Amino acid sequence: MDLDLVAYRSAATSHAQSLGLFEQVMGHEPVSAPGSGLIYALWVADLSTIPARSGLNSVSVRLELTGRVLTPADAEPPDDVDTAITGAVNGLMREYCGDFDLGGTVANVDLLGMHGAPLRARFGFSRFDSTTYRAATITVPLIINDAWTEAP
Repeated sequence: MDLDLVAYRSAATSHAQSLGLFEQVMGHEPVSAPGSGLIYALWVADLSTIPARSGLNSVSVRLELTGRVLTPADAEPPDDVDTAITGAVNGLMREYCGDFDLGGTVANVDLLGMHGAPLRARFGFSRFDSTTYRAATITVPLIINDAWTEAP
């Protein structure tokens, strides 16, 4: 038993790619301005054990991914910036809810927050270099059963 981050991240990012909305989909947090258009980045934010789902010989975990939808804040027309970013977040969250187990790679996406923060999005701004981006930060909580073997 072991965590397969590549499989979890790949399953989560494939939803973004399937929407056809994004200029780029990245499996890492950007450290410099990622460009123009709608961009989606996804990375690991937190990992914790889940005592209530663990047993005598295995440990279940909650792997929290952070997704960030970005678009330049100065895009024209300005009124369309929020519409575009909110539409992209809606599409992503709809896809995560519709594929509750990410193609069987996880036990479930913790939609309602049984074991921590639920699937959610917070809106704000991010600045890279000299560019300000409108940003939506998405919490994507994944529940993974029997991730590790417990040994006496």
